[in-house]
Amino acid sequence: MAGKVKWVTDIEKSVLINNFEKRGWVQVTENEDWNFYWMSVQTIRNVFSVETGYRLSDDQIVNHFPNHYELTRKDLMVKNIKRYRKELEKEGSPLAEKDENGKYLYLDFVPVTYMLPADYNLFVEEFRKSPSSTWIMKPCGKAQGKGIFLINKLSQIKKWSRDSKTSSFMTQSTKEAYVISLYINNPLLIGGRKFDLRLYVLVSTYRPLRCYMYKLGFCRFCTVKYTPSTSELDNMFVHLTNVAIQKHGEDYNHIHGGKWTVSNLRLYLESTRGKEVTSKLFDEIHWIIVQSLKAVAPVMNNDKHCFECYGYDIIIDDKLKPWLIEVNASPSLTSSTANDRILKYNLINDTLNIAVPNGEIPDCKWNKSPPKEVLGNYEILYDEELAQGDGADRELRSRQGQSLGPKGGRSRDSGRTVLTTWK
Repeated sequence: MAGKVKWVTDIEKSVLINNFEKRGWVQVTENEDWNFYWMSVQTIRNVFSVETGYRLSDDQIVNHFPNHYELTRKDLMVKNIKRYRKELEKEGSPLAEKDENGKYLYLDFVPVTYMLPADYNLFVEEFRKSPSSTWIMKPCGKAQGKGIFLINKLSQIKKWSRDSKTSSFMTQSTKEAYVISLYINNPLLIGGRKFDLRLYVLVSTYRPLRCYMYKLGFCRFCTVKYTPSTSELDNMFVHLTNVAIQKHGEDYNHIHGGKWTVSNLRLYLESTRGKEVTSKLFDEIHWIIVQSLKAVAPVMNNDKHCFECYGYDIIIDDKLKPWLIEVNASPSLTSSTANDRILKYNLINDTLNIAVPNGEIPDCKWNKSPPKEVLGNYEILYDEELAQGDGADRELRSRQGQSLGPKGGRSRDSGRTVLTTWK
């Protein structure tokens, strides 16, 4: 196609701008004709709001789905996953199988969570079943660890409720929504420290669902050794892995930034726990990601002008069970180390190669299925069209799903696990 891609961004990050310039794209302002707009979540809200009535043309694409918050707001993610589980149960799906205590065998990958203030009474009931438990409270609409705290007494919630009525972030009419989740108090520790995984997942379309996993994720470590001791509940350097918090710690290392690559984690686990359980863990992580996307796919506004690169946060407990903590719509593009800058530059490069084929002016009518050679460090995680086209052995795979749970129905490709065929 003739002409150069005209780009706009309201996120002034070098990893973005260097990628656009490397392609010879032309920078314009948002008031001019543009083809590609890498925008903040606030801007996407305006673009797709009823008031603006903005219509995107076929040669324009943006980096968020209009209602991405169905997955990226902590309360809505949990609500959609709960709804998805109930629907699978109604259908009699083997994936929704429960144990004798009524706990999901395969779909139990989000910690027990309630919305506050709406579910306060339900939470109290649950809390009283195990009064020694620790819970973590997070504001639904904030990121980077802001406003998070841990509690282990009901009186702390009552104090929060009283304090919040007078605090500055409340509007007059409503109290800010929080989620409260059972705290994973047995995290897998390395060197005595807690960590979580940040994984990048690109969704090019929700219906049919097509998503890609970025191979170069990383672990984020706390700077202070972990202790479940209640005396340290207020010490966020022990409990929260967010770099925005850890970089203020005395022991923060500015060279490696408290980060490890996922491949390092894999090597460490293979040498300490064995190859088989490590492979199973990563299969389960991939499976959780696909299930979370399937949970929101029916409610997502699958606008053809949109793609999205999500930042998934996963915690692994000491039994090597992965837990989905949250999904970020705008994973940080700030570089805390040299390696970080390289990783994020490559992430954007590979994302653009899939979202804007050949660096040419976009055409929303194309089928969003790029050839394998442009995937870079992405690999296909799930392709609904491929999965449905492979229907002959569906019953067999259902049974596999029943007996194997997350491992059911994998296909192998060049020695790598390519998760394309779950039902």
